[in-house]
Amino acid sequence: MAAPAAALVERTNSEQSLETASDDVADFLQNELGNDLRALKDVGELLGKLRGETSLLQEQVVNASSSVPPKVSAALSVAHEARRSLEDLLHQEQLLSSTVDQHLAAVQPWMDQLGETRDQLDTIERHMKYLRCLQHVEELSAAVQQCLMTSSVSEAVRAVDALAALECGLSRSACSHLQLFLHKTLRFWHKIIKDRLTSDLDTILVQLHWPVLAPQAPPLTPTAGCPEVSGQLELLVGQLLALQASDDIICQASSRPVSPAPPPAPPPAPPPRPLCLPIQIMLLPLSKRFKYHFSGNRQTNSLSKPEWYLTQVLLWLGNSSAFLEDKVQPVLDRCGASVNAKVELCRGLLSLVQDKVSLDASRLLYDDVLFCHLVDEVLQFEKELRCSFFYPKLLPGLLHLLLDHAVLHKWLVVEKKMAVEKMDAMLSAEGAWSSQYKDIKDINDLDELKAPDCAETFMTLLQVITDRYRALPCPAAQLKFLELQTELVDDFRIRLTQVMKEESRCPLGLRYCSILNAVNYISTILTDWGDNVFFLQLQQAAVAVGDQAVLRGLGMTELGRLASLEGSLFDGLLALLDRLKGDMLGRLLDWTMRDITEKAKPYCQDRWLSLPSQHEQSTMSLSSSACPLMLCLRDRLLHLQQTLSVSLFQLAWQGLAERLDHFLYQEVILTNHFSDGGAAQLQFDMSRNLFPLFGHYCKRPENFFKHVKEASVVLCLNVGSAILLRTLLEDGTGDDDPPPQAALNELGVYCLAASDVVILLHLRASWPGQ
Repeated sequence: MAAPAAALVERTNSEQSLETASDDVADFLQNELGNDLRALKDVGELLGKLRGETSLLQEQVVNASSSVPPKVSAALSVAHEARRSLEDLLHQEQLLSSTVDQHLAAVQPWMDQLGETRDQLDTIERHMKYLRCLQHVEELSAAVQQCLMTSSVSEAVRAVDALAALECGLSRSACSHLQLFLHKTLRFWHKIIKDRLTSDLDTILVQLHWPVLAPQAPPLTPTAGCPEVSGQLELLVGQLLALQASDDIICQASSRPVSPAPPPAPPPAPPPRPLCLPIQIMLLPLSKRFKYHFSGNRQTNSLSKPEWYLTQVLLWLGNSSAFLEDKVQPVLDRCGASVNAKVELCRGLLSLVQDKVSLDASRLLYDDVLFCHLVDEVLQFEKELRCSFFYPKLLPGLLHLLLDHAVLHKWLVVEKKMAVEKMDAMLSAEGAWSSQYKDIKDINDLDELKAPDCAETFMTLLQVITDRYRALPCPAAQLKFLELQTELVDDFRIRLTQVMKEESRCPLGLRYCSILNAVNYISTILTDWGDNVFFLQLQQAAVAVGDQAVLRGLGMTELGRLASLEGSLFDGLLALLDRLKGDMLGRLLDWTMRDITEKAKPYCQDRWLSLPSQHEQSTMSLSSSACPLMLCLRDRLLHLQQTLSVSLFQLAWQGLAERLDHFLYQEVILTNHFSDGGAAQLQFDMSRNLFPLFGHYCKRPENFFKHVKEASVVLCLNVGSAILLRTLLEDGTGDDDPPPQAALNELGVYCLAASDVVILLHLRASWPGQ
């Protein structure tokens, strides 16, 4: 059964192959001949072409089959030859390797003996170098001793410098005993030379009356022996300057262990440059006095009186300036030292003050009053140091001590606490809502903002805080104080809002207007701060470091505006203050309009239709029903001018004019009909009485009453012009007629629409036939 099944499968596969071939032939004919039956005549040519290609392929296959065996045999022969060469090379390599191994085994005893000899030579060489180095140290030590015995201090200093250079060269050596010996030898001779030069310099300084502890008048006659003393001073200063290099090396070596140890972590900042040796010696008597008076249990060492030692240091600097400039600096210049004597002495005294301030600050962290006093004195000392004594800004003073985490945190806490206490006191004071210039004549010329005393005191408080932290050398710390200031401003705004709600029952009262002036005053000051260079620098720093405390709640757009200096860090506060100012001003105008509309009721109900024409009156006068309205308006404007600041009053009268224009247009004009006399009277009341009330504050007050002014123009048109205008507006325009808006513009009507003018024309009673 298997064989018939296989045959069946084979026949099936052959049939499928025939079917596939038939399909391929059909597709080929379809592609070559297309659907045109007339193209079948070309089948013979196509068949001949295929037969030619088939024969060509058969020839290529036969040629390839005949050429392959020779190429394969050639490749095989080459491979056999390469294998034979490789085997020869491997055999030669084995012979050579065995020869080398035999030779190495033969010379191994010689190599071991040579290695021992080499190690002995290395040991001897190291011992010789060690002994030569030790001999060199002893020779230099003897040279120093000989120079000191013959009083050749300069030669001794050079020998000590050679010892110092040798110690630098051996700093990485593993010979710890040699290093220790050299270090002790260097310190021994260096101390002797330094003590001798210090003693000689102290003698010279005493003759020159150093230290200068009090202001001294210049001598009238030169002191005897002054040239000799100056020469000795120059000689000693030159020798001390030559000893400076070894002194610096000894100071650095004393700060690290002699034995090798893992290097410590790198410090956050490079250590300060050592003081110039002559200035170190000059500083000794001042240092003794400072430690005597301001340490221990002496009365002058008081935590409550940091100004005592700070002022004393400033006095020493001031009294010593002339001596340093006249006596010391010229000597330093002639010796080629590129140092400033005053700056060096200031650095030395500052090191004493820094230790003292750091110690006192850590003790005063739990006493708010004394801590604030210390901070104020430190800030004043720093200002005096930089401004009066021109201490370079690149050198640290005392402010970096205030950047310690505990000290800075305490400073911020105390600033906030005292600011809140002062806010409570200033808001509850008796004259909190009155201006300090209230009793001065022509106050408008003196104080345009009319800020109440509490607002001025609060902004002065913020300015004092700014002056305190402005000099800090760290922008991150300055941003923390800026965050504190924004919190205080927002707190003060909330307090103003609470007081305003209590006074909102009478918006025309003096306290309500004072609160409005306070909000406007704070907003104005913050706007000016936004353009201040200092706050712009803080803004850039906040954007650069991404300070979330200052930039919280800001999106990418706001951050982009801050980075490009289009906005300020106070934009959020200004938005809140402007919203409060707008609400208060709107409530004030609503209350004012309530009084005005109450006084305007008789005027709204006047008999405009029955008033005589203008020709029947000898002179026109203000309508009697308008007198209460005008008097009330005048009093309110005067009251607002006296109580509000200039900018607020401008907003107030403009807003009042806008509301009054809308009221008169809606309640007087659109609710009445007018005869010629009524229209003329309305125009007279407006142009000769209402508008001049606002003429004190602008040149063209009628521009703020556009509806009333244009309505008066329409109502006072003569009959012919009114008929033509009504026809034009109601019936439309012809081809030759101007458009309605152009006709209205010719009459001076720009604000009112054509439909509004039609309504006004219908309010006229003087039409033909009526």
